[in-house]
Order: sequence, then structure tokens, then C-alpha cells
Amino acid sequence: MKLENGLPTPNGSAPAEDAALEFVVATEDDFEEILAMSEGIYGGLDYLPSRYHSWINEVNRTVILAKKEGEVIALQSMFIVDGGATVLVEGLRVAPWERGKGVAGVLQKFCSDLVKEKYPSVKVTRLTRDDKLGPKDFKKYRVITKQGILLVRFNACELSARLADVIVKMKESGFPPLPSLVLDKSEVPGVVLARSFLAEVLPNQTIIQDWQPFQPTASNMALLQRKDLHWMVDNKRRPQVATLCTFPFRIPVGEDWFYLNIDVFGSDLGHVRSQLVAHLQNHTPNVRGHVMCQLFLDPSLWVPMAEFCTSVLKVELAKDYTEQYLLESDI
Repeated sequence: MKLENGLPTPNGSAPAEDAALEFVVATEDDFEEILAMSEGIYGGLDYLPSRYHSWINEVNRTVILAKKEGEVIALQSMFIVDGGATVLVEGLRVAPWERGKGVAGVLQKFCSDLVKEKYPSVKVTRLTRDDKLGPKDFKKYRVITKQGILLVRFNACELSARLADVIVKMKESGFPPLPSLVLDKSEVPGVVLARSFLAEVLPNQTIIQDWQPFQPTASNMALLQRKDLHWMVDNKRRPQVATLCTFPFRIPVGEDWFYLNIDVFGSDLGHVRSQLVAHLQNHTPNVRGHVMCQLFLDPSLWVPMAEFCTSVLKVELAKDYTEQYLLESDI
């Protein structure tokens, strides 16, 4: 094995069967190969194509490609967070024609060795998964928390046109929308880092933003502040529920398809419903096309929120119940 583009080569030698693999730092020139490798992942909802360009230029992030005979066959990203104490492992991809050959394990081992050498302060690896965990996983990782995943789809223009009627229906049913306040960027750290918010709202005192887990620290808040995100709460002094919403971005499901991610913290159903409606009011008027909207929430909220989405919002449930696991291991 060898590594190009100026990064150090981790100590140790490669097994003979892995000698054909070449590890390089990802560049803009590799994008088309990444796009081809990503095709069909998550049913067309793969976030990687939309993140790739920002990832390769992001501070504290290294994206490694595995190449075989000059062709990209695998990728993994390593993002250093928590003030240098944690590496987030993200975006593991293996080309369809190379799966089942042990490539993922070789790439993961290489990246782990690279982190140990390049970032000696890192003590913990964190990652999120949405597949079922087996006995081997529980031996390897600690489960920090889990969330239910609710995925719905709709036409943005159609939904935007009927949101006023949705609000009327909510009022008539005796459950009118509750206050939903968008936080200014300058307000976010004060609200999120408050002791009551950490103890009462965040799942196991962890911010999970679209698959990325962060400890609630000033350094991580600075990372999140660089993103275009909408923080919404029910009360700025002592929130019961907070939601974190991305701006819609295109996904390769088909022409004019967009993705909207909403992370939900807290379990008060009325406030979660209200904040979902408020986010949809903010974003659907700006989209011309179809939207896949994914909510990550307390598992106990999945059934009532699915019912609200299908019967009140009249949007289509795109997937049955699945879970997101936040996992951790010592490096």
C-alpha cells in the first residue's frame, strides 16, 4: 500500500493480497468516479454527492480514496471534532463490483492507523449507522443513543399550497400549532450549551446533525455555525423541543428532487408537530419539485408523527420504521 498527496504512511506493512490498493487524498478530479460509485445507495438518497465538494475542503477533515489499477473503488471520510478528541468516521463507500472482498476492512484499518499517526490527541471513534446491529457490533461499539427515522415524500408546491388548511385543521382538532421560534445564529450557543438543554432536551447530551454526532462544546458549535442550518425552539429561555433543519439540496433520485433533513431533540409531540409545520412553511415555497424529508426523532414519536404526516399533512410515507444508532469505540 502507498499513500500519495503528502500524508504520512501509517506504520506497518500491507498483506500481500492488499498490495494492489493505493490510498490517496480525494480531490475535485475524482468526483465523477465518486458519483458512479454512489449510484443506488440509500435508494438514491445518498448524501455524498452533495457533500463531496465541501468535504474535501473542510478544515479537520480528510477524505481517503482506495484505488485499484488507478480506479476509485472505495472512500472513507475522517472528521476531527470535540476539540481534537474524537474522529467521526463517515461516508464509507465501496464500489458495487468490489463489495464482499474485504476492501472496506482494509480501508478502515488504513484510516484508523492514519488518524493515530496524524492526530495523536484523538481517543474515540464515533459513527452513525441505520442497519441492524449484531453481537459483533455490540462487542466492538458502545451505543450512545438511537433515534427513529421517519422518511416522507411530497411535491413541494402542492404541500406549500395546503399548509394554511393544515393549520386550520390542527386548530379545529383542538391541537393548534404551538410557538415555534427560529434562533438567530448569535443565540444558538447560549441556548444549546445551557445546562437545562443538555440535560433535558439532547439525546444523551449529544447533538446529532444529519448523521454527524457532536458533543455540545464551544468548538463544535463553531463547526455547526459554519453550516446553513435553521435552529428552532418552542421557548428561548428553557426549550422543551428543538429542531435542526438543513436547507433543501438536490439529490440524484430524479429530476427536480430535493432532500430536507430535520433532527428533532425532545419528545413533546405537540411542539414537534408544530415545528415540523413551521420548517415546511419556511422551506417549501422556495422549492420547485419533489422533496424527500427525513426526520430523526425519539423512537416513541415515530408512530404518532407518521400518522400526523399521512393523515394531516397528506404526504406519503416513503419507508417503514428504521433506526439510527450512534456508536462509539476507543481508538
